[in-house]
Amino acid sequence: MYVELKNIDKSFGSFQASNDVNFGIEQGKLIGLLGPSGSGKTTILRMIAGLETPDSGDIYINGVRVNDIPAGKRGIGFVFQNYALFRYMSVFDNIAYGLEVQKKSKEEIKDRVSELIKLIGLEGMEKRKPNQLSGGQRQRVAFARALAPNPQLLLLDEPFAAIDAKVRQELRSWLKDMIYKIGVTSIFVTHDQDEAIEVADEIIITNHGRVEQKGSPLEIYKHPETPFVAQFIGQSTILEDCTRLNGFAEVKPGEKAVIRPEFINITRKDEVQKYISAVEEGTIEAIAYRGSYFEIKVRVKGILLTTTAVLEDVYEIGEKVGVLIYRLYIFDEDNAYLLENKAMVDINSVFI
Repeated sequence: MYVELKNIDKSFGSFQASNDVNFGIEQGKLIGLLGPSGSGKTTILRMIAGLETPDSGDIYINGVRVNDIPAGKRGIGFVFQNYALFRYMSVFDNIAYGLEVQKKSKEEIKDRVSELIKLIGLEGMEKRKPNQLSGGQRQRVAFARALAPNPQLLLLDEPFAAIDAKVRQELRSWLKDMIYKIGVTSIFVTHDQDEAIEVADEIIITNHGRVEQKGSPLEIYKHPETPFVAQFIGQSTILEDCTRLNGFAEVKPGEKAVIRPEFINITRKDEVQKYISAVEEGTIEAIAYRGSYFEIKVRVKGILLTTTAVLEDVYEIGEKVGVLIYRLYIFDEDNAYLLENKAMVDINSVFI
């Protein structure tokens, strides 16, 4: 592994920010540290950077234990969420700053900065000051400045947080392309699921200072390993008691359920129902147009569920519909597992 954290603990007074954190990252990967506020993700990033010191445990970068190596000598580029550009320096001088600290020659600095300005697509803006740039352009300059000294590892702390939604979407794709072109191992912190799923090769989910799960976006979404991940990832409805739903009577007392939109299919009442014993009656309570689909809120046996429908299927608020729940995530305090609708399984049906 290129980056390894082993048995990391970190506390701030009585607050434990990291609790026995262990994970490894392969070289060249783009990793998303994802979790709610206060989950410990930024503390992990700052300890890797050398801006915080773990109370116990070891951090390795490229096989070297870096606990006692100062931040400035770890070979790390850091991009802050508020850009942290020097206000009175030009784009060129901001990018050149780290190279000047390294005492590179003027020729080397000119060549490297020109290369990066071309890479970030800001040719012709070399003399502009940060206040003459858009938020997206300032973030590109911050990215280039972090890359200028050729770091062995790039760290980004919520790099899109200060940017409006449209530009943020564009920068996600841009950042992913740039990092693949450069090939530098990178870790970024985010609390935005869509951002992590779209950008990262692998996601590390944190909660209360612990690592809940590590894997590809698809692995984590389809196979959550803990109750927290099952609830945190995706747009889910959480049920305290799902035994009243058709096909799930065997759920044990104390086990809760998570229903995701893709686990539900709705049909009109007059349509032929293939799995008639599994179908519930529901009432549509809200419909929201989401561009390429409709998001639908439907109430079944007092439970408000969320699902989707294609644009060709136009429903109305108050309409009675058939609701088929294919599967649930069942979880208790320690485990999470997928449970298929028994009314469908019992007839050996193929389902999605």
